[in-house]
Amino acid sequence: MVDFDSPIPYYIQVKDVIRGQIRDGTWSTGDRLPSEAELCEMFSVSRTVIRQALQDLIHEGLIKRRKGKGSFVAPQKINEQLVQKLTGFYQDMVEQGLNPVTKVLQQQVIPASPTVANYLSLRPGTPVTEIVRLRSVENVPIMLVTTYVPVAYCPHLVDDDLSNQSLYTLLEDQYHLYIARGRRTIQAVAAKGQGAKLLDIPKGAPMFRLDSISYLPDGTPIEYYFAYHRGDRTQFEVELVRTREPNAFAGQLGDLPPSNHFSPDTP
Repeated sequence: MVDFDSPIPYYIQVKDVIRGQIRDGTWSTGDRLPSEAELCEMFSVSRTVIRQALQDLIHEGLIKRRKGKGSFVAPQKINEQLVQKLTGFYQDMVEQGLNPVTKVLQQQVIPASPTVANYLSLRPGTPVTEIVRLRSVENVPIMLVTTYVPVAYCPHLVDDDLSNQSLYTLLEDQYHLYIARGRRTIQAVAAKGQGAKLLDIPKGAPMFRLDSISYLPDGTPIEYYFAYHRGDRTQFEVELVRTREPNAFAGQLGDLPPSNHFSPDTP
């Protein structure tokens, strides 16, 4: 299982094997890994190598150590798109073959606070629909999200059932509102109060706070939300696209004929 003639360090080879067995289901969430001594025998390497491999897997969030009990496979983190692909939580989960469950905690029309009004380019006090939802996956609460949408664009949203459908799909299919782009920011915060209780995590536990504004094709802000995600069960995927101006290489290529290699990147 370890190629002793390879230039790749032994601990990396061990780590890659264990990671692969976790991802292919050989070891599932909650399973106890063999002891350090057993892993040493399995891979024919020293305990130092095994400890380095396990430590790296802990940093990656794939395993957890329990004092006096050993190493166990950690729950897999939920992957969410952060930028480039504008989707909602429901669609992200469905595309990963997961079953998202939504519990609507509050759904009402309220006057927009100065903060919400600013995000949605409204006058303070303008009616907005406020929706508070607890989102879970595999019976584990993952995210607590509060959403605001101007009532003028969706007059019946306060009565719509959002427990089993995507808000973005509802806006498009029922209200003919297509979300063309968005702006999202993320920051690390500590769990506290009711949020910690609803997400079933201790106070002070790490969380992500995500703030998002979504826009119609003409630039009108149609939705603002802020969401708290469990740090131990969530990771965000960011796709980066390199773009440059068509004439970025002007003056650098001399009289070379056009080449596809130097054509502008397309998203």
